[in-house]
Amino acid sequence: MVEIKSNKHSKWQTAYHMVWIPKYRKPILKGKIEERLKELIFEIADEYGFDILALEIMPDHIHLFVSAPPKYAPATLVKLFKGITARKLFKEFPELKKQFRKGHLWTPSYYLGTAGNVSADIIKRYIDNF
Repeated sequence: MVEIKSNKHSKWQTAYHMVWIPKYRKPILKGKIEERLKELIFEIADEYGFDILALEIMPDHIHLFVSAPPKYAPATLVKLFKGITARKLFKEFPELKKQFRKGHLWTPSYYLGTAGNVSADIIKRYIDNF
């Protein structure tokens, strides 16, 4: 269950399931690259105040389940994770540049789903009775 979080101005209970892949779906996310990628994802979450609910790194894709404050649009979350990790992985593992000649580690596409603790019916009832 996703906890209700709050700050001075808002309360939220959000959870996003993200999936993204390396260009050409190359199975490069293993060994030291996988370990460093996991560290980077947790560092990003810590820096921006996100909660990692689950993380699974497969050789050719990443599943991330994360909760974030509402000031971050879901697409911004994906952009942060993909952009920061790509930049740092290219810097720390120069051999990646040989496999991704145009300087893009991740495909521009991604999957993003939302998850919550209530159904659409409950939300509709709440809005109707407000």
